[in-house]
Amino acid sequence: MSNSFQHRFVLVIRPTRLQELIERFNTWPQARFYLEHNHVDAQDYLNEHDVYQQRLQEAERTLKSLGRFQLLERRLMPNYRFSPEDIVVTIGQDGLVANTLKYLNGQPVIAINPDPGRWDGKLLPFEIGDLQAAVTRTLAGKAACKTISFAEATTNDGQHLLAVNDLFIGPKSHTSARYQLSWNGRQENQSSSGIIVSTGFGSTGWFQSLLAGALAVSGGESHPLQQGFAWHERRLQFTVREPFPSRMTGTSLVFGAITPEMPLTLESQMPENGVIFSDGIESDYLAFNSGTVVTVNLAATQGQLIV
Repeated sequence: MSNSFQHRFVLVIRPTRLQELIERFNTWPQARFYLEHNHVDAQDYLNEHDVYQQRLQEAERTLKSLGRFQLLERRLMPNYRFSPEDIVVTIGQDGLVANTLKYLNGQPVIAINPDPGRWDGKLLPFEIGDLQAAVTRTLAGKAACKTISFAEATTNDGQHLLAVNDLFIGPKSHTSARYQLSWNGRQENQSSSGIIVSTGFGSTGWFQSLLAGALAVSGGESHPLQQGFAWHERRLQFTVREPFPSRMTGTSLVFGAITPEMPLTLESQMPENGVIFSDGIESDYLAFNSGTVVTVNLAATQGQLIV
């Protein structure tokens, strides 16, 4: 492995629930009092934290023995400059994988499940004991890898937002969004609670809840996309939530596929409170108010998840 030091191993971590509670209440005794007062098992928080810290230490020892090493907290990723030669390792739940992929430009990601007894980890193919072998295969170019297509929202003033799982375009609060939707050569003014654009990677998440609700209301039993679609597919799927029919708004364009040849365009008709955010991170959004036109299509950037 003489070439391993040409690479840098970036270990992405997130705070445990215990650490987040300490940040909120300043000390663990105060946080524990809050939990116990609300009849919550504080020991479960301690157990989860201890296991995570142990896995973190094991990963750090393994990676430091293989090459250059950098520890990176999730909250710092938006301002972190990744190198093209970086190999990224995540230790956390599925959401950490999706959040990490968004800030990369094709660097491989090795996702570690820190506690298989606690987390299902559909996007976490490795346990801590697999880390060294996974890194070795990646360095040798022999690791199996899944390509992940991203969604991208681009506004008419040049702003961009990537999504690994899904985009939300709609109202900031529980009100109606007003906009003009253009897709596949057709246009329609709509009023709804927002539009969800799902990637293949996210098609087993929020997208499935939308399908389940539609099937339950319509009395249907199945849908071709009930199992989602492939992560690498060069397509996205848009769904309009709760479209409202009226004299001024229609409901004929509420579900469809977005491809490189068939993008989705939305023009806001909302004076205020319109937003575009991705992957459930509401605090990181683009404004979608009157005068804003957003085009949604597949991003040129793709993710690479080692499996």
